[in-house]
Parts: sequence; structure tokens; C-alpha cells
Amino acid sequence: MKVSFENPDKINALLTITVEEDDYKNDVEKTLKDYRRKANVPGFRPGQAPMGMIKRQFGASVKMDAINKIVGNEIQKYIADNKVQMLGEPLASEKQEPQDLEKAGPYTFMFDIAVAPEFDVELSDKDTIDYYSIDVDDELVNRQVEMFASRTGKYEDAETYAEGDMLKGDLRELDENGNTKEGGLTVEAAVLMPNYIKADDQKKLFDGAKAGDIITFNPRKAYPEGDTEISALLKIKKEEVAEHTGDFSYQITQIQRFQNHAVDQELFDQTFGEGVVKSEEEFRRKIGEGLKVQLGRDSDYKFLLDVRKYVEDKVGQLTYPDALLKRIMLQNNKDKGQEFVDKNYEASLKELSWSLMRSKLSEKAGVKVNDDDVKNAARETARVQFAQYGMSNVPEEYVDNYANELLKKQETVQNFVDRAVDVKLTEAVKNVVKLNEKHISLDDFNKMMGE
Repeated sequence: MKVSFENPDKINALLTITVEEDDYKNDVEKTLKDYRRKANVPGFRPGQAPMGMIKRQFGASVKMDAINKIVGNEIQKYIADNKVQMLGEPLASEKQEPQDLEKAGPYTFMFDIAVAPEFDVELSDKDTIDYYSIDVDDELVNRQVEMFASRTGKYEDAETYAEGDMLKGDLRELDENGNTKEGGLTVEAAVLMPNYIKADDQKKLFDGAKAGDIITFNPRKAYPEGDTEISALLKIKKEEVAEHTGDFSYQITQIQRFQNHAVDQELFDQTFGEGVVKSEEEFRRKIGEGLKVQLGRDSDYKFLLDVRKYVEDKVGQLTYPDALLKRIMLQNNKDKGQEFVDKNYEASLKELSWSLMRSKLSEKAGVKVNDDDVKNAARETARVQFAQYGMSNVPEEYVDNYANELLKKQETVQNFVDRAVDVKLTEAVKNVVKLNEKHISLDDFNKMMGE
């Protein structure tokens, strides 16, 4: 076997592999003997079919499989042994000539290989990068207390309607004279929140209303373009809304007002576990500690974005084998076609550049991730998802179980690996460069991030 590697411009490479008969002969013979041993050919006892018949029937495909396996292994071996930083997969070269495997070897196979551009990047204390530290002040803690109290709050009866209250009552369709329409719609215990009525004149009809009051209003006017809201209120199909455009009477049977949970021991226990927090002062302090950790991750995320921009500017524009990379991209997206490649190539290239720079920085910083790091990244994702549902005090057993489920999905594992690398790389860079720390409020931080 002969292998040659041409890389004149450093980014477009041509790998040529010449396979001789001796390279595959033994494998082919061994496979054919195995086929003969297992073959069940009519007219012959098992394993006794003539080898000539086996060769005629299976020889060509066995030979092709053996050669393909040899070529594939040799490509991997050459790339690994010579530390070629290959981008994407090798493609059959446009210089490749047809090989007739029916004839005796040797056979020559040529592959176009995209090679990553050479560059260097290193960060030191001579590099200054902004770090936005989000302040955890009383106002922010107050908001979090309000959120916890709201999540565990409940509706309580009220005497007079106020903005935001929820009403329950009986709806009856009226005729043109304002009387209950014979055969008209009737909905008992209909839930209505006037605060969401779109038309102000209809919304004002409920101001100061009390239980027992009868309000005459028009659902069609209340929700001018809200067939969905009207069908839900009247408990009819959306197609039937157009048949009920007149007034309705609404007799209020109950007014309910949402009340936040009191900031008391019960709220402390529901939020952080029984007995963990025993006073409002401790409650606020623990909330502040949690916010510092959470917002610290946000600050680190912004910092890594700034590191990326800084490094991209420092390295400058990288040169790629564009034509070859576009061929590879098209090969990987056959169902989407050339238009997809043309539209997404530049964005893909930008991400590729950062991936290469990120790898170089990680290598220089000695960043390595293990299974525990990846598991921790999955745990963090699990905690965030639980928190989104107001579950801030989830036992570690449940967090671990959910993380394990996330890690079973192969399509998400690489995301956790990348996240683990980002966490370690961020810490490494923070310890190397000079940080230009800037204190900022959460609102201003969110504005800066475009939220």
C-alpha cells in the first residue's frame, strides 16, 4: 500500500491511497471461506458448495467491502498519526478516476481533505477584558421575595371588583329588547377577568361591581378580534361565534382576588425546605446568596462572549478552503440543497472559527473535562428547568435522575460537553487576563444583552 499527502496551500489537501492485491487478498479469501461454510446452496451439503460458485456469487462485493475497509482505516490512521487537523469528512476527490474492481489491482483512491488554518492565540495579564458584575441589591431581593410569595399565593373572596380580580357568574344571552333570549346561550359559573377585555368601554362596565350585580355587556365588542376568547367564554366552537354577536347579562356570583403568600415560616419552608430558614432576614440573605450564584453565571456568560469577540479581533480573519467546505456542507445537507449552503455558509464559518480558537485557548490553558464535569453541566440544566416551574428546593436525587435522563439523549450530550468546557475555560481565562470589572444593575445588564 502506498499513501501520499499533498498540502501545497496548507488548507486544501489531497490524500492518495494505492491499494495492492496483497493488502486485501487474505481478508477476501478468509471471508469467502466463511461464506462457503455457512452457505446453503441447493444441490450441495452445507459447506460443500464449490468455491468457484461462491466467488462468482459473492466475490465482487466481498472484495469491494474489504478494499473500502482498508481505505477507511488507512485514512483514519494517517490523519491520527500525522496529527492532521481535518475539517469535516474526506470527500472523493474531483481528480478521482474510475477504478474497475473487476480487473486486477492496484487501485488508486484520491480524497480531498479540508485542513484547518494555522494560527496561534494566547492570553495573558497584558490582555484586558471587561467583566460585568451584576449587583444584588435590596430591590432585586424584594423582587425575588415577591416572586416566591406570588408562586405560592391563592385566590380569596372579595366584596367589590378591583382591577386584576377574577369573576365567576352566570351568562345569559339577551334578545334585541334586553330580555333573556328564548333558546339562547346560558353558561353557568362562567369565569371572566375584565382586566383582559380589549375594549375599554366594555371593561369599565365592571368597575366597582359587587357579588349579585348583573352586568350587561357584549362579548363581541369586548373582544373585537378574539374569537378564541369568546368561544372559551361562551363554551361554543369558534365557528359558532358569529351567530352570537348580541348582548349578554352576567350575574356575578363570586369575586376572587389573588393574594400573595405571607412572608412567613410556611413560605420559608416551601421555598428552601423545612427549618432551613427561620426568619425573614435569613430568607432574604439566602435569596441574595442564590442570586449571586445565578447572576454570576450570567456574568460569566457575558464574559465569554466578550472573550470571543476579543480573541476573534486578535486572531483576525482566517483563511479556509471555501470551495471544499461548501462541498462538505452540501454533502451533509443533501436534503436542503445548495441554497441552504449559500445562505448559511458564512455563519457556519464564523462558528467554526470560534470553535478552533476555543480549542486552542483550552489547550493552552490545560482545560480538560471528565464525565463528572459533563454530569454537572447536565445537573445545572436540570436545576434551571426545575426553577422555571418554581421548584427551587428540589432534592438532589431528583436533579440527578433528571440529569441522567438528559444524558441518555445522544443529540444533547455534546451540548453538555461544550458547556463543561465553557465553564472551565471561563475560569481559566478569568485567572489569566486583567479584568476590567464593571458593576451593573440587573435591568441594565438585561438591556445590554438585548432582553
